[in-house]
Amino acid sequence: MLFELLWGYLAFVNIATFGAFAFDKIAAQNGWWRLSEASLLSLAFIGGSLGALIGQRVMRHKTQKQPFRSLLIAIVSFHIVMGILLFVPGIRAALLG
Repeated sequence: MLFELLWGYLAFVNIATFGAFAFDKIAAQNGWWRLSEASLLSLAFIGGSLGALIGQRVMRHKTQKQPFRSLLIAIVSFHIVMGILLFVPGIRAALLG
C-alpha cells in the first residue's frame, strides 16, 4: 500500500510540475504573471523532476537559462541516486545491513 501511495503522489506531482512549466511558458509568451524559478525548482525537488524535464523539453522552456538548468540537473541526479538506493534490492539490502 505504501508503494501505491508513493506512485500516486509521484504521478500527481509530476503532472502538476509539467502543468506549471506549461503555464509559465504561456505566461512568458503573453506577458502575464509568471511562476518564480524557485517555485518551479521546488516542484521538481519534491518529486516532480521527471515532469520538469519533460515540460522543459516539450515546451522548450528554460532550456538555456543558468543557473536554473544546472540546478534542475542536480535535482534530477539526486532523484536518480535516491531511486537506485531505495529501489534496487541488492543495494538497499547492503545499505540496511
